[in-house]
Amino acid sequence: MKFAFFMMPLHLPSENPALAFDRDIDLINYAEELDYDEFYIGEHHSAGWETIPAPEMVLAKASATTHRIKLGTSVVGLPYHHPFHVAERFTFLDHMTRGRVVLGVGPSSLPPDIQLFNIPVQDLNPMMRESTEIIVKLLETPGPVTYEGKFWSIKDMGLQLRSYQQPRLKLATASVGSERSLEFAAQYEMILFALAGGGPPNGVPLNELWNRVEHHGARHGTKPDRDDFRLVTYVHLADTHEQAWAEVREGIVRDVHKYFYTINTPAGWLTHPDQDPDSLTAEEIVQQRRWIIGTPDEAIEQIQQLYDETGGFGGLMFTTHEWTDQARIKYSLELFARYVMPHFRGHTADLMRAWQKTIDDRKAGLIPSIGGPPAESPGVYDHKSNLYVKR
Repeated sequence: MKFAFFMMPLHLPSENPALAFDRDIDLINYAEELDYDEFYIGEHHSAGWETIPAPEMVLAKASATTHRIKLGTSVVGLPYHHPFHVAERFTFLDHMTRGRVVLGVGPSSLPPDIQLFNIPVQDLNPMMRESTEIIVKLLETPGPVTYEGKFWSIKDMGLQLRSYQQPRLKLATASVGSERSLEFAAQYEMILFALAGGGPPNGVPLNELWNRVEHHGARHGTKPDRDDFRLVTYVHLADTHEQAWAEVREGIVRDVHKYFYTINTPAGWLTHPDQDPDSLTAEEIVQQRRWIIGTPDEAIEQIQQLYDETGGFGGLMFTTHEWTDQARIKYSLELFARYVMPHFRGHTADLMRAWQKTIDDRKAGLIPSIGGPPAESPGVYDHKSNLYVKR
């Protein structure tokens, strides 16, 4: 299982943005130090909280001080860019990172951004699809490409440098469970970002998501890989359940009540239609969205539940937050890396078996004492097997 980050980012508009950007870069480096696999950054242009307009610039800077972690976007708003520019910039970045780039694409979902660019909402998805088709043709074609579309047209345009990864760099997209987004992911064998808490009531249920992706893949003649299925959630861990909640309860309420209520309205967050938005608690938010707040053992239990429910997924993504100070955030990530990641990667299974065998052998009197067998040895020490055996 892979472990990744989904950074919007979300920074308070009242603070120094340059320092916030430094923290973002620092977090990417820290993630690599802790052996996380991937780091994705979103693109936004308005509203004052999500403050990175060109994620590839941040990823380029981070690539100079990292060496292994995959670097991607979550996501580039394709309606805002000419597809040739997107393809060219990301193939360039792919070479600078020696093949560590994932191009996450989407139609744009931040309402103030859509207002800023004055694009009709009904055009966003078709613009994204047309742009993606052009980008893929440019990535896969060793020569000029001509394409006549509704939104973009290119004539005899080709990339002078295609991606470092062959046959092309990997694409990704986000979904809240709509059929068209799952079909889109399947068509191009994309990495799929899906919410652990599921999407709206009319969306595909979480336990059916990947089945639908495979269904659409069969229609398109593609083979989506379940290893590319990512679940996105928030995570914060501490030494005790109570401590974890004490550290983040206030920050959760702040972000949801102040930011998310404003950009979208409260309706999608409430537990029932008649609920007073001001009464929504952090506990209700976390339960409804299936965020993970607690200890490493609780995180293992919740992730296993999600894994079983979905039939398996290839990776878990943390939405980054600043609900508490950086020291506590980093300690949470360290706890996850020390105790949760190795559990799902299988790195501690043999160690735990070896330790359990030692406990069992000691209880059975099978482990020799230094200088000779235990006083009450159940048998004769056999040097060949390194055990006491009964004669």
